[in-house]
Amino acid sequence: MDQALVFLKACADRPGAPLSPSWLVDVGWHTFLLYTRDYAEFCDRVAGRFIHHVPTDGPGGTTLDHTIEAIGASGFAVDPELWEGATSKCDTDKCHGCASGCHDDPPPIPPYRAA
Repeated sequence: MDQALVFLKACADRPGAPLSPSWLVDVGWHTFLLYTRDYAEFCDRVAGRFIHHVPTDGPGGTTLDHTIEAIGASGFAVDPELWEGATSKCDTDKCHGCASGCHDDPPPIPPYRAA
């Protein structure tokens, strides 16, 4: 969960940047989203706006390395077990990373289709 929070802070610090969580960090983000009032309050406090979770299908427009660098630049430590090598756990046909849609609400993306 702590890595989901630092990811969201990195998103807040870089509006419009195409940042993506690792698969495991995305699980934490999804969990936080279930607590909608707390999540909205957190977003307002750290970003001054709601940080939308807009999943994408297939490969995104960013790398996890870029996201890891952004987290470090925001002054936070990265837990390597949750980030490094995380792409090997992600089947790109089913992976729902967040690419360029985490900060602004872009046009809708087609829904996930089972293989």
